[in-house]
Amino acid sequence: MRKFAHIISPVKVGRESDLFLAQPITFETMRRAKEVAQGKVDVTLLATCYAKDWEIVPDYFTRARELDRSVLDIASFRITRKLPLFKDVLDRLYEATDAEYLVYSNADIALMPHFYVTVNRLIDQGYDAFAISRRTIPSHLNRLGDLPRIYAYKGKPHSGHDCFVFRRDSYPHYILAQTCLGMPGAEFSLFCNLLTHARAFCESNDHLTFHIGNNLSWRHWKYRDYWQFNGMATAASLETLFRNTMENGIPWWQSVLLRMGLVTNRVFLPSWRRLQHAELRTPNDGLIQKQRTSLRMKKSVE
Repeated sequence: MRKFAHIISPVKVGRESDLFLAQPITFETMRRAKEVAQGKVDVTLLATCYAKDWEIVPDYFTRARELDRSVLDIASFRITRKLPLFKDVLDRLYEATDAEYLVYSNADIALMPHFYVTVNRLIDQGYDAFAISRRTIPSHLNRLGDLPRIYAYKGKPHSGHDCFVFRRDSYPHYILAQTCLGMPGAEFSLFCNLLTHARAFCESNDHLTFHIGNNLSWRHWKYRDYWQFNGMATAASLETLFRNTMENGIPWWQSVLLRMGLVTNRVFLPSWRRLQHAELRTPNDGLIQKQRTSLRMKKSVE
């Protein structure tokens, strides 16, 4: 039976935060999805957080190593927020399990009951790395008692990426940015590493995950220095990734985007997909398949 290990990084918040209602739904839907997968996929639910946050984590989560630093330990900002470093969370996922496939999702991303079963079937079809986009559910459906209605609600597609699945044995080859969670661009370098190193990459906007509402509080101008920090850290990591994987070096237009820190989905991602020979499999199924090509990519270390 294939083994999955899925990590999130919860945080204890007050009632004024969207996470106050979102995280209990995340916890419960992960538990239900694991239950549905029983006998088909061996799923371990993991959590890592700061010491003050453990009290909100349910007992059915296995504790990974506790977080011991934040973005404030490596940079200064106008407004201080103790935000985890994304790579620290992934490192704890990698070291906590020997599962064949690792899963990361944000703490406010909930799962449909068939999540693990569907991903497992896609792996059976030959895919080995996934970026899964959420569906947005109306904000008034925000209680555990609303889950039957939430499951039945198709929701609206979202263009971002906040849930990832990848092979454990590929993780040591990733070149990841030291970005902070909770701000734009935190996971973008992981997406590009998946697209680069996967044998067959799957980008899905099928109804596998969902998010309650779409309150973009992190887009407030006061957090601009966090955006810039994530953008420049991502640009530096992607420049190294390019140098290590592209035989002909960094294309000039990619170099310009990287030096300007323009690594957003809309600006950077289309050209990255073209370079990796990603192609849309069908117009309607929401999947993008990428088969590795030896002509443009250096031979990876197996």
